[in-house]
Amino acid sequence: MKWLDKWLGAKSAPGGGTVLPIRDIGPLLGGMRTAAPTAYADQLCEVFERNPVGHRAVRLVAGAVGSLAIDTSGEGAELAAPLLRRNGLLETVALHLLLHGNAYVRLAADPEGIPTSLHCLRPERVATLTDREGWPTGYAYRGREVVRYPARDAMERLSVVHIRAFHPGKDIEGQGCLEAAIGPAMVHNAASRWNKALLDNAARPSGALVHDPGDGTALTDKQFDRLKAELAEQYEGSGNAGRPLLLDGGLRWQAFSLSPADMDFIKLKEAAARDIALAFGVPPVLLGLPGDATFANGREAGRALYRQTVLPLARKILRALETQLADWIEPVRFEIDEDQLSELSEDRSRLWSAVNAADFLSRSEKRAMLGFPDGELAQ
Repeated sequence: MKWLDKWLGAKSAPGGGTVLPIRDIGPLLGGMRTAAPTAYADQLCEVFERNPVGHRAVRLVAGAVGSLAIDTSGEGAELAAPLLRRNGLLETVALHLLLHGNAYVRLAADPEGIPTSLHCLRPERVATLTDREGWPTGYAYRGREVVRYPARDAMERLSVVHIRAFHPGKDIEGQGCLEAAIGPAMVHNAASRWNKALLDNAARPSGALVHDPGDGTALTDKQFDRLKAELAEQYEGSGNAGRPLLLDGGLRWQAFSLSPADMDFIKLKEAAARDIALAFGVPPVLLGLPGDATFANGREAGRALYRQTVLPLARKILRALETQLADWIEPVRFEIDEDQLSELSEDRSRLWSAVNAADFLSRSEKRAMLGFPDGELAQ
């Protein structure tokens, strides 16, 4: 069997034996080298549907964007405000931006050209149509049948707006957080499956059934098959965990043990959970991860979530919707009312104190810095 030793990479050992490198024969022993999925549906299932950390992180950010208080101003405010709050538009757009990196919002209008609703298309079903120079001219949506939507209608009004997260390697499409989170999510899910396998086995590792009769005889094929069938029937599965073995004929049970290095998967799972939270821009303490769960840290984490993730994402969405609605109605402006956010109350208090203490500023300048219109009388 020299050819097998050569193929496996066997090395000579003292005494004339051979040593097989475990890293090379791992797949032969049942190990699997699973590559990260590249399809959007597979990544979505692994990160959002199966992983509790990824699911909670996406829900937290998208829900925060959808619950923001939006002040609408401008000549088209009366028509724009109901469109923005209908059917959870902001939360849906934020969710698609986080996961896929692209969001497509289509404006539907009545025969008179008055906007009636804004619909968010599923990004994985959208294909961008371009001209010869590569500029987008329309979008093909794959539902029950393929429907083509022009980017602009006959009057050059923006009918579909494309909101994307920046991707340095693509000109048209953006990149979501799934690509960055898929690796840690696979590690986290694998650790969860490992924990469940231990629980199914009474929280103990497996072992080996050793046949050592003392006279050197070996089990026949019939005896071996019968022994395998009895073990599978009476001792496999969570319902049989902990059942004692009744052995005879030179059989003995050799239990395996877990070394401290084998138990490091617990720390590995916690590290993977933090990486998932980092990919979605959520402080780990807000997801209940151990390590820094104190009141002060939680308060700072809530402020960081809004300042670094929620507010920038919401402003990107609102600016795109302003551009789209401006083609159909009068100019409109969407502004986030940060005064309604309790997480930013300390920042607001410091700003008010600093502005009030600035004696060199006039009353009108102070009101402008605090976001009040000039000339409004204080209550």
